[in-house]
Amino acid sequence: MEEEIKLGNSRFKRVCVFCGSSTGKRNCYQDAAVELGKELLARKVDLVYGGGSVGLMGLVSEAVHSGGGHVLGIIPRTLMSKEITGETFGEVKPVASMHQRKAEMARHSDAFIALPGGYGTLEELLEVITWAQLGIHNKPVGLLNVDGYYNSLLAFIDKAVEDGFIQPYQRHLFVSAPNAKDLVQKLEVVIPSLADLRFLLFYDLEI
Repeated sequence: MEEEIKLGNSRFKRVCVFCGSSTGKRNCYQDAAVELGKELLARKVDLVYGGGSVGLMGLVSEAVHSGGGHVLGIIPRTLMSKEITGETFGEVKPVASMHQRKAEMARHSDAFIALPGGYGTLEELLEVITWAQLGIHNKPVGLLNVDGYYNSLLAFIDKAVEDGFIQPYQRHLFVSAPNAKDLVQKLEVVIPSLADLRFLLFYDLEI
């Protein structure tokens, strides 16, 4: 049985959230972003995100910031125009490129969560899963599958396992849940395997 983690006593200091720069067409996506922000607040976990105040990115960051939590927005200088992204909540860290943005988001975070989003969110999610697969990091990765939004992606991954492109044990490089509370609780109890830890120590890799 999973041990219950008390609120305000998280193993994480900062969690990186990937999500859409659009709010989507359904209220459940917006509600999920606010719910995630409140869950991080309740656990006294700071937020790292891609900067700006538009879309789900704005909702989750505003929820954390308005509740007194620390927010770090990492954004390429070319996207810092308020006409494009809106005003970033909390601390802003400008970077030179999208590649540097992802590296800095990962470096400042203890875990990753993906809300619903589009191409950018999917690319960020799959990259940190790939990094875990390669042993570049051993940080937990979570997928917030709001109202089945990611069911097709999960089915694709299962198909890739079935057809031999992903090893069965690698199917568990991330966890998923339909709501923020259950997802964060799953992330709290994820423990890297000893094999993963030996790999990390041997290659001295860290993000």
